[in-house]
Amino acid sequence: MSLILYGLPLSPFYRKVEMVLREKGLPFEASPVNIRPTPEWFKEISPARRIPVLRDTDLGEEGIAGTIPDSSAICAFLEKKHPTPALYPKDPYALGRALWIEEYGDSELMGTIGMGLFRPIVFPKLAGKEPDLETARATWREKLPPYFDYLEATLGGAEFFLGKELSIADVAIVCPLTNLEVVAGRPDRGRWPGVNGFLDRVAARESLAANRAKCRKIVGEPYDLS
Repeated sequence: MSLILYGLPLSPFYRKVEMVLREKGLPFEASPVNIRPTPEWFKEISPARRIPVLRDTDLGEEGIAGTIPDSSAICAFLEKKHPTPALYPKDPYALGRALWIEEYGDSELMGTIGMGLFRPIVFPKLAGKEPDLETARATWREKLPPYFDYLEATLGGAEFFLGKELSIADVAIVCPLTNLEVVAGRPDRGRWPGVNGFLDRVAARESLAANRAKCRKIVGEPYDLS
């Protein structure tokens, strides 16, 4: 096994890399790492103390050698080393749009879902405490609708964010939305039909199915935050 992916399935950034690996048909070993607290050995290969980290054992089996932290850096590496099937557009403008949407998903969308909804519910639940549903409901009702509006407009009725083919943009958006779905369900289908149609299409892909099933098993039934 030449590729080892360190992290946990609930992480949207771990999920992002897992999807890219599976879309490209690349076998890998999943190595669980919990960063609360961060193991000493992991700090060497992840100086930001975040997951995931990918190790390519063809390039190095110990220490920093052969490792790449950060999901965006990992996905770009995998695309360059294994260009088929392509997940990054060749057209310069389309590539720029894909990278922007990737950044939007990783930072803006996941930042709001993670801090405002996922952590207030899942972290206490896993610790055997009561979830902070007040914070989660406020995020669901007040903060998330503008994000859904933007995604709906950006899709513009297309199958995927850049047209008819799955790209890194779609992977980066579906991963935080999966965290949202397993905890609180989906956005209203009547108000955001495009976003829901997009989720229908991507959720059916084998590259995401196993991760979604694991996360549902960990989290349990989603909460009704409406």
